[in-house]
Amino acid sequence: MPQKFDKKFSPNAQRPGRRPGSARPEGERRAPRAEAEEPSSSLVYGKNPVTELLKSGAGVDTVLLADTLPEAVAAYYTALAKEAGAVAKRVHANKLRLTCGTDSHQGVAAFASAVEYASLEQLLDLAKEKGEPPFLVLCDGVEDPHNLGAIIRSALLCGAHGVVIPKRGGAAITPTVLKSSAGAAARLPVARVANIGESIRRLKDQGVFVYCADMDGVPLHQNNLTGPVALVMGSEGRGVSPLVKKLCDGVVSLSMAARGTGVDSFNVSVAAGIILYEIARQRGQG
Repeated sequence: MPQKFDKKFSPNAQRPGRRPGSARPEGERRAPRAEAEEPSSSLVYGKNPVTELLKSGAGVDTVLLADTLPEAVAAYYTALAKEAGAVAKRVHANKLRLTCGTDSHQGVAAFASAVEYASLEQLLDLAKEKGEPPFLVLCDGVEDPHNLGAIIRSALLCGAHGVVIPKRGGAAITPTVLKSSAGAAARLPVARVANIGESIRRLKDQGVFVYCADMDGVPLHQNNLTGPVALVMGSEGRGVSPLVKKLCDGVVSLSMAARGTGVDSFNVSVAAGIILYEIARQRGQG
């Protein structure tokens, strides 16, 4: 089920009424304009609308906070943005006014993406339609939209049937994710669920063997990754949460050559790519 954004933007589009490269007529003033933060998403502004948007679980990519906003208020919206998987940016008050086209923004604006998510059942149905054992990826609190985009890209190329993300505490599918995935997020169905742990329980009830990636797991090549399988990748800082790890059927790890150097782990999207490729290889797709 593809993601749909509410409007299209062409960076090469030309303004009507004047040939490219021609001189601006005398007396014609250049209209002030703000930099386009996320032209392929909808702008919401005002304290209450932005608060409700961030708490709703809808896809939000960026929250803009005026530099005139009191620090306590800015900290509140920064915390809300992080919980919703969005990035908070402090910007000049005039830039925010130009972006919103009004002075009534109250110092807060957000870019909300109009996306269409699948359900967990639809991901399983897709595998059934293809006559293949389910192959899913679950993201347990992946917060960086670039990492999420890279994971979705690898999932698509390795033959996964879909990706599962949480409604709260992780990045949503946004224009940044879409760009980072090289368009894969528009091709691979993504389910957004209230609880990753509950989704794991439902998958296990359907006969899906669920693995998570962690440093204390069994080396990747020693695992049998054929059949119905789901892979859980944890957040950038904390990894897979203890409860989610306890629910998984197995834990896989990646061997590393540079131990003791201070670089003690792979980036989450890199680790996902390595593991997903091994799953695809064992399933005869690599």
